[in-house]
Amino acid sequence: MTAAVTFEAVSVTVRGTPLIADVSLSVAPGEMLAVVGPNGAGKTTLLRTLYRAQRPSTGRVLVDGTDVWKLPGKRAARRVAAVLQEAAGDFELTVFDMVAMGRTPYKRSFEADNAEDLEIIGAAMTALDIAELSRAGYGRLSGGQKQRVLIARALAQRTDVIVLDEPTNHLDLRHQHEALHLLRETGATVIAALHDLNLAAAYCDRICVLDGGGMVAVGTPADVLTEGLLSEVYGVGARITIDADTGRPQVTVPAKIGARP
Repeated sequence: MTAAVTFEAVSVTVRGTPLIADVSLSVAPGEMLAVVGPNGAGKTTLLRTLYRAQRPSTGRVLVDGTDVWKLPGKRAARRVAAVLQEAAGDFELTVFDMVAMGRTPYKRSFEADNAEDLEIIGAAMTALDIAELSRAGYGRLSGGQKQRVLIARALAQRTDVIVLDEPTNHLDLRHQHEALHLLRETGATVIAALHDLNLAAAYCDRICVLDGGGMVAVGTPADVLTEGLLSEVYGVGARITIDADTGRPQVTVPAKIGARP
């Protein structure tokens, strides 16, 4: 349950405005990649081309060599699952109903959940610590609870690729780390837009940096998270240290933005 993802010279222009331009990027099967950059860098737009919410103006997005935009809808949904920023929804579906939607690509219309579906749904809810909320109304949940439901739905979809746009939004400290650890353990290819550079460094194999719609850098956290790059892209004076336990870089930004610590 893993696949290679390739963005081939992908550009997106909307109403004459370029959002991303000529982005080429390969993600290995089973790799966890963070996409980072300042607001407006093009992170969400790039992800949208993969889960078929925004067709590229030029270029191709491939999963194991197949253009995702040429796949039938259900086949595409069996390859790529998406967790979006918005934890919206005041409709009266239960948590169970929401997670069960992850099984939709494998069913005919109105087909009931079978024993395998129920096992997968239950396992996803347990993994995200929401099993006790099974019958709760989704619209009544907190933002963090909603986010965990959406991640559980993606896990229940059992896809080769999981795409996440700010998956740690609304989550408390414990659930941020639990969710990212769990995503690493799935074995799927995971591509996540993240604002928290320290979470990206701690959990991701590589980091892709976007700025102004273009790709600035891609590489391991140690290669990418440098004081020079953060100054160039984010306009801040940051200090990079190495975590003694993990060997991964950590970013510290002074309270006075732009000042050197």
